[in-house]
Amino acid sequence: MSAPLYSLAHLTLIDCSVPELIYIAARSGFDAVSPRLIPMNIPGEFACPPEDRAGVRAMKTALDVTGIKVLDIELARITEVCDPPSFEPAIELGAEIGAKHMIMSAWTQDRHDRAFLIDCYAETCEIAHNYGLTVDLEFPSFSRLRTLDEALDIVRAADQPNGGILVDTLYVHLSRVDLGELLHVPADLLHFLHVSDALPGIADTREGMIQLARDARLYPGEGCIDFAGVVERMPPVHYSIELPNQSRVRELGYEEHARRCLQHAQAVFGKAQSRRAPIPTLDPTTTPSSSTSVNQEPLHA
Repeated sequence: MSAPLYSLAHLTLIDCSVPELIYIAARSGFDAVSPRLIPMNIPGEFACPPEDRAGVRAMKTALDVTGIKVLDIELARITEVCDPPSFEPAIELGAEIGAKHMIMSAWTQDRHDRAFLIDCYAETCEIAHNYGLTVDLEFPSFSRLRTLDEALDIVRAADQPNGGILVDTLYVHLSRVDLGELLHVPADLLHFLHVSDALPGIADTREGMIQLARDARLYPGEGCIDFAGVVERMPPVHYSIELPNQSRVRELGYEEHARRCLQHAQAVFGKAQSRRAPIPTLDPTTTPSSSTSVNQEPLHA
């Protein structure tokens, strides 16, 4: 495969049902979707948990009708009461619909709970490995793990063959990540990229960051994020467009907002990708493997 997959992340249209998300993705030109199968219970959220049998049937029908792939599922959270086995139904469903990755993030309050985070992450990886999924740890700037180094520390300490780091261009910006840090992440830990843009200013409060992240992201190329710099420092990966912006949705509607997300992303990444080596397909027969090499070779997801 010579071109990346472009996936429509559920947060972009979080108040759409998963079947609706799939149909919109197909009509607006996406290759894949990234559905929320584990609810976060935020206002307006429309997830599709495994116990919603009617929703699951409708989701599978939409995937069959459209031919849309599933890149990843979300969102497993590490909280003080985290119970990794509770994620297994969503992981099993994700594998059933063809996903190869699951997003995880940490939302505990104790800044001295490193061992707990490692244990929860490692146990989740062990469960997901049985279904062929990687577990990609994210570092939202208002969560427990706020930097690339913090997330990488947990993944390395857990030492799981299906571990992963999810780089989100917004959080790279908000956390003031030096792009050179991306070169220190082993290639096999980088499976896909979350994509959105933002204005140069960085909110100085947690509430401000949350508002931006959940409701005011910009189309790639509209803001200040150095996408070319990110691409140059990562192996070839797929792109999940996570770009919630309620004012754009109200102005344009769900489908046109999704279409513009894709068009802007393709414009930003197209030229850079034309010079890159082939990236992996979503081959259900492959199993994630670990490596200590730095990200200079195409990954295998």
